[in-house]
Amino acid sequence: MWETGVSRGVGGSGPGAPQAPVEPCDLVTVPARQGLEAVDILRLRDGVGPVLHDGTCDTLGFLVPPGTADGWDVPGSACTQTYGRGLALGELCDGDAPEPPVSGTGWLVPPEGAYADATDPVVLRAALGEAARTIEAVDRCQ
Repeated sequence: MWETGVSRGVGGSGPGAPQAPVEPCDLVTVPARQGLEAVDILRLRDGVGPVLHDGTCDTLGFLVPPGTADGWDVPGSACTQTYGRGLALGELCDGDAPEPPVSGTGWLVPPEGAYADATDPVVLRAALGEAARTIEAVDRCQ
């Protein structure tokens, strides 16, 4: 199970940036094939937040805003509440190579390379649907 308390303050990070209260993030996990397609779609639309991959690269985890898990119902995926455990994402961005907050994982899209603090769940839902349709079409052609 993915457990992360990664969160990012709303006010941003960096020298002189005002520090807003830290909000916890939820984590949407999907199979790697669908997740990689979704990352490509989101990158084209400048909508991807930080993304983790598990050590075996079987699963990707998208950081999403808190509360997403309450209404997440996308088949083939799961959304885990983190309840604010762990580090503030802004703190992770202060170094050159932040350590992933979940043991056995790595960054596919590190916080400093993301377009957003977290992936918008509505945009992620659409990208995952588009990715599933793309994979289905490719599989039919093989």
